[in-house]
Amino acid sequence: MPETDPARATHSLQVYRADALRVVNGANQGDAICFAEELVHDDIYRLSPLAALKPLGVDTGATPPFRISANSVLGSAGADLHLDCCVTFMSGDGQTTEALVLVETDAEGHAAEVYLMPLAPMTARADYVLVGVDREGALQRYAQVSCVSFTAGTMITLANGAQRAVEDLTVGDRILTRDDGPQPIRWIGHQTVRAVGAFAPICIREGVLNNTRDLLVSPDHRLFIYQRRDNLGAGRSELLVRARHLVNGDTVARREGGFVDYYQMLFDAHQIIYAEGIAAESMLVDTRTRAALPKDLEVADLLPGHRRSDPRALEVEEQLLARPDAAEVLRKSSGG
Repeated sequence: MPETDPARATHSLQVYRADALRVVNGANQGDAICFAEELVHDDIYRLSPLAALKPLGVDTGATPPFRISANSVLGSAGADLHLDCCVTFMSGDGQTTEALVLVETDAEGHAAEVYLMPLAPMTARADYVLVGVDREGALQRYAQVSCVSFTAGTMITLANGAQRAVEDLTVGDRILTRDDGPQPIRWIGHQTVRAVGAFAPICIREGVLNNTRDLLVSPDHRLFIYQRRDNLGAGRSELLVRARHLVNGDTVARREGGFVDYYQMLFDAHQIIYAEGIAAESMLVDTRTRAALPKDLEVADLLPGHRRSDPRALEVEEQLLARPDAAEVLRKSSGG
């Protein structure tokens, strides 16, 4: 895999402007959602019927804060962006909804804009009671969204060719990788979360990408495709494609509802491994995901290997995949 400069990575977040969510009853009545110091528990918020999620381009470097990218739809390019807190709302049916509050600051360090990144869908005109404000855990929650994860039951190919469910793997098990042969697992993570919004898995039906069974992965999980013919127009044969960019509501669809068990698999370097017979990435350690790792893991030892194998040069732009037959085009391009 090609080496690229790891100092700064760009990605896109789907956010609301702060004024889309205002207090309709409580201490801050009339005010928009704001940073943690201004929030009051039990205030009741309501999402405007005109509210629309928009992309916020974010550059992440080695240390906080983030920066707003040059091509972002929202915000001022180059401005600092701070991950302020994770808020929890409770709706009338007793369900909780989490969201991340991000604050853009100006050159003097003053708040210029506030954005809300919901981790589950929010409904216009519904009432949301603020029941939690977490500043310490915000970065870890953000990292969990960014981690690529396999769901329980996913069959992973071992170094000897045998198949084993991801939940039955252990640290030290040797896994077949595309680029580096057999490699031992350095760490395995596991979370059980509600399968909604940013945490709802993507199901790629059996055979859609020549997979042997249904494959369920986290939305941002990247699949590796080797094109024998460039039917997609990407201009290269090796591609990494995010699962959520293939959703067509039929052969590739979100699985909303209930709970999902997610597993992350970490090696000394970012790897392409085999899940349900097709190539998919392992966890990449970068400034977004490292907060999801346990404190006793020697992250500094992992960074050199992960920087050398940074896969951004292979990732396909979302606009190339904005077609209902994208998965079929990729299957045919790979000779399936």
